[in-house]
Amino acid sequence: MDKITLKNMKFYAFHGVLPEEQSQGQDFYIDVEMLVDLRKCGINDSLEDTVDYSAVYDTVKDVTQNNKFQLIEKLADSISREILSRYENISGITVRVRKPQAPINGELDWPEVEIERSRDEL
Repeated sequence: MDKITLKNMKFYAFHGVLPEEQSQGQDFYIDVEMLVDLRKCGINDSLEDTVDYSAVYDTVKDVTQNNKFQLIEKLADSISREILSRYENISGITVRVRKPQAPINGELDWPEVEIERSRDEL
């Protein structure tokens, strides 16, 4: 299966367990990998036979910025479900969410969750 990837999308949003995370917000970085059969659009060069990356970006932005979740696991799952429900030609998806300003008492680049979902799981 072929793959379309949107990497390192950055959104300011209000997800987290702590009250200050939900009131002050922080940056979230999101990757989306979509499994799509790209043979037909590779031959006929038509947007109708692929996935419009701009529309997927808007979907990720909408889910991320118009909801408040405690867990980035829930955010990742919600993004995957919304994309799979809107775009029928995507057979599977991997979503990664990074939270660089997570309130962790220690030194690290960021916590990240990665989920994989398939159309069969809808």
